[in-house]
Amino acid sequence: MNAKGFIVPVLFIALSVSLLTGVSPAAQEAGQKSKGQVFIPPQVKADIQEGLASRQGRQDFPFVIFHSLYFPARDNSFHTLFFLKIKNSDLDYKPVAAPSAETEPGQKGPQETPVQEAPAELQADFNVFLQFNRLDKNGVPEVFREAWVPAAFKLPAADLDPEKEGVYSVGYPLPAGDFVVAVAVTSVDLQKVGIAYYEISLPDISKLGKTLDTTPLFFAKQMDQMEGAEDRTVFHKDCFTYSYLKVVPNLDRTFSQGDNLDIFFFVFGAQPNPAGKHEIEIDFEVKKGEEMQIKFTPQTYDSFVISQPLPMKQTVKIKKGEEERIEQRDLPAGNYTLAISIVDKVSQKSVVKTIDFEVK
Repeated sequence: MNAKGFIVPVLFIALSVSLLTGVSPAAQEAGQKSKGQVFIPPQVKADIQEGLASRQGRQDFPFVIFHSLYFPARDNSFHTLFFLKIKNSDLDYKPVAAPSAETEPGQKGPQETPVQEAPAELQADFNVFLQFNRLDKNGVPEVFREAWVPAAFKLPAADLDPEKEGVYSVGYPLPAGDFVVAVAVTSVDLQKVGIAYYEISLPDISKLGKTLDTTPLFFAKQMDQMEGAEDRTVFHKDCFTYSYLKVVPNLDRTFSQGDNLDIFFFVFGAQPNPAGKHEIEIDFEVKKGEEMQIKFTPQTYDSFVISQPLPMKQTVKIKKGEEERIEQRDLPAGNYTLAISIVDKVSQKSVVKTIDFEVK
């Protein structure tokens, strides 16, 4: 599947049926204990605690946590994703050592010193430490869980742009509740430390009552099916993983004319009919301010996993004298809102969601 290809619906039917084979909190904790519980090093933990109250952390490694997503996971938890921006120059890429040339046995006479060639490949090695602090009823953070994620990335030396910011993601299973997440990025020797904080609230979907809700909306550039779900926490670059999916998201929500809006989300609170199928009717509309630009035909989905490519084509009436014709035109450049009206035809619950985007 390429970046502009349609997302395969069968993949999401499999997701909704298997729900879900990612790492659960219990399994994550058991895995840590079986290998020896993972702890954040004392000096890094002290730095995290020092900045927790003000949410201002040490910045030897300058970075920001700029976005989050979450999806349903096992044991009534959420696969919670955090997205970071880190500049290449701050990751201290180093040449990958090439194998040294050895002198052949029995070779005699003066030997030439090999010419030092420019490195073909660079690698950055660093640590990522996660501390999840759960807020009690008074808003006081208490350490809930910790994780250590070693990270290493390679790239061709010719491709290194020191000023470019890379987008990274890390996912972890969390239950419903309010959290302050501390992420520490450190050098391998712990001498350089960067810390950022992020607050997130995960809903208790058992208390939705008479309404529907959704996971955070996002647009996808590309989705691929992996051979199996990851069984450990991994620090990814330019993508994220969820269950059997590897996803390249469009987090800046910018598009070129002629692109599709590939929207993805889960619907919470819908009830199945007697046959065990859902009847979720969704109406997609593209607006510019209050003015309608594109109105799509409402569709009914039998799964609570929604993956829908929406072509950004306007239907335009052109009248010339007595002649009138209909044309399809690309949505022109500008700022727009995708409005999504969702109705569960079984329970009659409903909700309206919106997400802004830009066409350049």
